[in-house]
Amino acid sequence: MGEGVQIRFIRTLRLPESGTHSLPPGLGEFPLRRVEDYPDTVPPEWLAKGGVMLPVYLREAMWLSFGGTRTPTALQVGVGKVCAVSGERWSGRLARTPQNYVVLPRQPWLDGINSGDGTVRQFVAVPLGLGATVEGQVTGEETTGGVQLQAFPLGRAALAQWHRAERARLTPPPPPAGGEGLYGAPPAQAPAGGGFGGPVPAPMMAPPAPGAAPRGARPGAGRSGPPAAPAMGLGVGGSMHQEVYRDERPLSDWAEEAGARIFVHLVTPPAWRRITGEEAPPSPVDRAAYTKAGLPWFDYYDDAADDLAPTDALSGVKPVGEWLGDDHAPWAEPAPGQVKPLGNAPRPGKPVQDGDW
Repeated sequence: MGEGVQIRFIRTLRLPESGTHSLPPGLGEFPLRRVEDYPDTVPPEWLAKGGVMLPVYLREAMWLSFGGTRTPTALQVGVGKVCAVSGERWSGRLARTPQNYVVLPRQPWLDGINSGDGTVRQFVAVPLGLGATVEGQVTGEETTGGVQLQAFPLGRAALAQWHRAERARLTPPPPPAGGEGLYGAPPAQAPAGGGFGGPVPAPMMAPPAPGAAPRGARPGAGRSGPPAAPAMGLGVGGSMHQEVYRDERPLSDWAEEAGARIFVHLVTPPAWRRITGEEAPPSPVDRAAYTKAGLPWFDYYDDAADDLAPTDALSGVKPVGEWLGDDHAPWAEPAPGQVKPLGNAPRPGKPVQDGDW
């Protein structure tokens, strides 16, 4: 999705819906499968939308990792086609008032909707039809679900300027007189391709299904048609310390049209098994047991960036417990020494087909 953009969906611990907490840990990636690889078992409307799918449990939490992204990109994140940054309805254009995108790689990850004052409300999976999703609370309807991603690259002039700055930053200073580098070694060379140091994995990839059968031999082939899958969307859970950064570039630096976009379908574990023939990963570990074991939580701060203020639309979104009942999972506050920095690594895969949504 854009030159060198990497986006991964990360499983995590669900936060309590009261209080404001440190960043929860990553518990591994959600498996992603391309919708087009399962034409006989996914609902027909999914084939029309294209994209990818992932299995998620009721009330399971997730965050989006952008680690590995190199080239500046404006990324729109929609939850049921409601912008997770501005709270506005989904748009094919970038906007600044309010800002409806995050800027990569400055934004290393996004754990939830922007709630302002250096916080976000955690992404939590819920079924459509209860009114608990961000989509339902903001628009009054629940018809889309899932997650939508749309990436805008830099415009031609701004991109050329960025490449020049990168080459200057990565080019070593000239060697001392005599033509040799320090200590007699030849001077280092800047990586080719504007400092990327090799080919960048293609963006927004999903790995092929393990042992996937050829078309016509998919799980469930030969039926009269695939059953409808339960529709899932994202509501919100607890609050955590995370800033959503203000864009420092003029809006004119970005391309007017999106370079790529993708629809991410959220699938219940039973539907995942029926569609793919695979078992979904087990439910995440108990959060109190995780903390009591001394395992890390995380914090991130960038003193050179400005946090976006909350918008009226998102500030009124209520946690999923208002619909599903109180969260009775045990909780143990992490000790100060358990809060640490976080890092991620990219993973390549196959291109994903976009559709009509």
